[in-house]
Amino acid sequence: MTERLEPALIALRQILRATEINSRALAKDCGLTPSQLILMQITSDTENPTPSFLAKEASLSQATVTALIDKLETRKLVRRRRDEGDKRRVCIELTDHGATTLREAPDSLQTSFERGFARLESWEQSLLVAALERTAGLLDAEDLDAAPVLDVGAIETPVE
Repeated sequence: MTERLEPALIALRQILRATEINSRALAKDCGLTPSQLILMQITSDTENPTPSFLAKEASLSQATVTALIDKLETRKLVRRRRDEGDKRRVCIELTDHGATTLREAPDSLQTSFERGFARLESWEQSLLVAALERTAGLLDAEDLDAAPVLDVGAIETPVE
């Protein structure tokens, strides 16, 4: 192993472990996946969001968002309702239980990363993005379908 290979592999493993640990802690604390938490945050911050709006904002497929909403609705964290002005349109809203769950949820790893990334200088952000994209290429992962959500496994996988 070269002198730089080991620290690179350790850093990759630390990122993977941090993501897994955070996902498990989130599931244990409030029973949510990072993807579900992000949808709930967007729903909370937006007036009358539709599933297609949520899909666009979270950079997830419409099918994935529908599955996530189904799971959140089953747990009575969100509800679907018809728009008063346009009955064809379905809006998503947090229930009282969902709002409480969201308030009590710990910050996700993604939120921490977003805050830290925003504090970086523009050139540092560009350097980091380039290094990560290059890393994905080295792992032959650049063509894998991946949403910008720090989560482990398939995002449709329910938390056990």
